[in-house]
Amino acid sequence: MIENSTERSGIEFINSFSHSGKPVKDLGRIRRLLSALGDPQNDLRFVHVAGTNGKGSVCEMLSRIFINAGLKTGCFTSPYIVHYNDRIRINGEDIADDELDEIAQQVKKKAELSPDRCDFSQFEISQAIAFLYFAKHNCSIVVLETGLGGLLDCTNVIASPLLTVITTIDLDHTAILGDTIAEIAAQKAGIIKPGVPCVLSPYNPQEAVDAVTSTALQKHSRLIIPDTSRLRVKRSDEAGSEFEYKGRHYTLSMGGRHQIKNALSVIEGCEILKEKLRLSDEDICLGISQAVLPARVEVLCSSPLTILDGAHNPDGLGALSGVLEGCAKKCFALIGMCADKNIDEAVKKLIPYVDRFYTVDGFSDRAISKIELALRINSLGGKAQECSMPIGEQIKALQAANAEGITLICGSLYLAALVKNQLNTKGVQKNGKQE
Repeated sequence: MIENSTERSGIEFINSFSHSGKPVKDLGRIRRLLSALGDPQNDLRFVHVAGTNGKGSVCEMLSRIFINAGLKTGCFTSPYIVHYNDRIRINGEDIADDELDEIAQQVKKKAELSPDRCDFSQFEISQAIAFLYFAKHNCSIVVLETGLGGLLDCTNVIASPLLTVITTIDLDHTAILGDTIAEIAAQKAGIIKPGVPCVLSPYNPQEAVDAVTSTALQKHSRLIIPDTSRLRVKRSDEAGSEFEYKGRHYTLSMGGRHQIKNALSVIEGCEILKEKLRLSDEDICLGISQAVLPARVEVLCSSPLTILDGAHNPDGLGALSGVLEGCAKKCFALIGMCADKNIDEAVKKLIPYVDRFYTVDGFSDRAISKIELALRINSLGGKAQECSMPIGEQIKALQAANAEGITLICGSLYLAALVKNQLNTKGVQKNGKQE
């Protein structure tokens, strides 16, 4: 379910499709829909971003840089965090409700005439809406995030982006993308286009590097991996980072050392695009410092320190554990996870840094039960118990019980979305005061 709304015709239309749609073997379905809509993607220029973790952060940094350069910048990401509209933006502003509804009706008319009308996913319909919106407003550039994988992801319908970026690759969605890092990397590398340069984030497993390199060679694509020997980290904590790369100073506002590798990919990508898009060094530095995203090591409150993070796989929770290691404070974690994730390997990353876990469910129809999650954490050597009160009340209770330590909310972007929406309405202590 995208949103709980009976008044929004666009949302109601999107909700009429299943989350994943009928499994695909090619991109014919999305091609036919976009063709019926006049192929709006052919009027746009793209930077295409794939990967297991870091895609959203890279997209946000790129978008801020392009906006600073005076480019009308579209951005399509997933999933939404606060409400559906935040996944379709121009110059950082969410698509308006009335325009979303209007464009959704255009898509609906064509989708209902399509032989594939029962097969579309919510993501495919959302992408069609986004492409029409960006074309209607004559966007100069669109930052496009894949939904799942790359090769058969519906965003891969675009012909020739200006640049592709592949972020960190890890085991996730293994039932669809493959059981090994190499298989998953090959799927992600499917976004690489002939002659189009590609940036691969540093510190990837060698199997991933080999798979992406192989595809790049086949496609005659120049592959760039940031040179970490030229990186100097001055500071990195939950509040952000300062670092030098190739002699230039950068500041990050997003917490965690893992954001530095995302920034390096952005810097290298912008070097490639510098002349074509007229990007200055100042645009790049400022955009990186401006970029912030909800639920990415987001500090909801500094006293007591309360961190919200949507990481949900081993690599993502490994990055989060690095932040906790740096904090060196007692940590109580409210955690909920989806049953289709690699739960055991993900939780193992956090156990050394979390004094007690409090498990929750009910935030998604795919959530593992809080009882089972607690049992699994305990079996792995952690200390866990299921929550006995509503999520908002439990967070306040943890803040009160551990005022000198860390209250962490983690395990799922769906859980993060629920908490963010509760922050807008009631109860959770934020920014050192009661909202």
